[in-house]
Amino acid sequence: MVLLLAGCGTVPARGPAAQAPPAPAPAPTVVQPLPPPTVAPTPAGPATAALLLPLSGANATLGQGMLDAAEMAVFDIKDSHLALLPRDTGGTPEGAAAAARAALDQGAHIIIGPLTAGEVQAVQPVAADHGIPVLAFSTAAALAGNGTYLFGFLPDDEVRRVVAFAHEKGVHRIAFLGPGTAYGHLIADSLKSAATEQGVELGPVVFFDPAVPQPIEAIHHLGKPGDDGKIALDGDALMLPMGGAQLKTVGQLLLANGIDPAHVHFLGTGLWDDPSLIGEPSLQGAWYAAPDPAGRADFDRRFQKLYGHAPPRLATLAYDASALAAQLSTAPEGADFSPTALANPSGFLGVDGIFRLRPDGRGERGLAVLEIHATGPKVVSPARQSFSGS
Repeated sequence: MVLLLAGCGTVPARGPAAQAPPAPAPAPTVVQPLPPPTVAPTPAGPATAALLLPLSGANATLGQGMLDAAEMAVFDIKDSHLALLPRDTGGTPEGAAAAARAALDQGAHIIIGPLTAGEVQAVQPVAADHGIPVLAFSTAAALAGNGTYLFGFLPDDEVRRVVAFAHEKGVHRIAFLGPGTAYGHLIADSLKSAATEQGVELGPVVFFDPAVPQPIEAIHHLGKPGDDGKIALDGDALMLPMGGAQLKTVGQLLLANGIDPAHVHFLGTGLWDDPSLIGEPSLQGAWYAAPDPAGRADFDRRFQKLYGHAPPRLATLAYDASALAAQLSTAPEGADFSPTALANPSGFLGVDGIFRLRPDGRGERGLAVLEIHATGPKVVSPARQSFSGS
């Protein structure tokens, strides 16, 4: 059986772990909860979840994969009284708002999705007018709160996790090289905050034009050239907030210019959670924060068997969000999608590990630190197993 999602401390944990669920933990004292929105009551009996996904347009393949995963989740949760109401957003804010209005007119009690920040922003006032919570897949932290809960992997949490691990392993000064995009600047700001928290020095922070195919000039600003023309990095670690082909290109350029991962720790974000990077020579030994891949191995196998192809990486988000809604629909007195139920401080167990939704709407996850090897990523620091004490 797949590892099913369960509310820790609320319903019994299911899956291979035979341990008792952790004791409920208090809400974080550092977070000031927003005033809870007015929530429409859910009647006893079946509940309906609007599932807003891009089922047409550029992201249609991703949307279909997430829909398939959501249907798996509802089927997997025993005694679920949840019905999914899929609606196509077309991948646009206008389409998302129209899809939300149509689903709510049909009596949806909760919204799962949409995918992008622009779509979520368009859906929020529609949901607020009906007092309906939104479990969004966006990573835009500014959208959290007032009934919107973020299921996406938040880059700030990934940076804090990998920086804390690097500091434990003796890293004292971290440089930064990234594209001059909104994401690149977000990671740079997160690195500055994480470095301050950990007492780590910040080295050069260098941005490059993402349209430049080989940002050699930017690499030269990371340190001083030696007599051999090689660059001596001003730091003992380097944060690289990019993925895919761009990361491979930059990694190879760093190696060619003397910044070798054998001597300098390369640090990354969840964008590195990509099988295509496994054999990249310039990234061997590099560290990044992400969910433990072992947790979703069974999900991947079952998805492949059911649909004949591997799931898209974000399919686990759709699975966990739908499983959470399904789990909260199992009570005989009816589904409970209130802020108290959704933001259970003890959290839940999903295929990507433990997670919880905080009162401020941000998601929080138990992230592992992984090290890239030619044979695949290796967990060098396991994810936490409960939120007890935090």
